[in-house]
Amino acid sequence: MGKVLIVAGLAIVAIGVLVQFGVPIGRLPGDIVVRRGQSTFYFPIVTCIILSVLLSLIGMLLRR
Repeated sequence: MGKVLIVAGLAIVAIGVLVQFGVPIGRLPGDIVVRRGQSTFYFPIVTCIILSVLLSLIGMLLRR
């Protein structure tokens, strides 16, 4: 359980650093944005896929 908390904390810090330097997390090419009138629909499909792959890799490394 301790390893999981450490990795989760490091991941949160890494994401915070990326956001601080202006990396567009959540606005990647391939994310779907539909604007009609005054409404906007945003579906971050590419962001979800990348996060899924990263979390799967982290999970595999922690099981070793």
